Amino acid sequence: MGSHVLSLRIDGELLDRVRGHAAKRGMSVQDYVVRTLMRDDFDERFKTAVDETERFYAAPPK
Repeated sequence: MGSHVLSLRIDGELLDRVRGHAAKRGMSVQDYVVRTLMRDDFDERFKTAVDETERFYAAPPK
């Protein structure tokens, strides 16, 4: 398995929040994000977030 680059564009407020979470754990932002993605429950939490976003942006019934 080779390595790949992942580039993210996030707003300043979210980056500040992520920096805060990383700092509490003595980690860099990059390490914090990678560790979060490696969590056992990430897939389930990500699917839930996507489902909620889809419901939020769904067109109202006609």
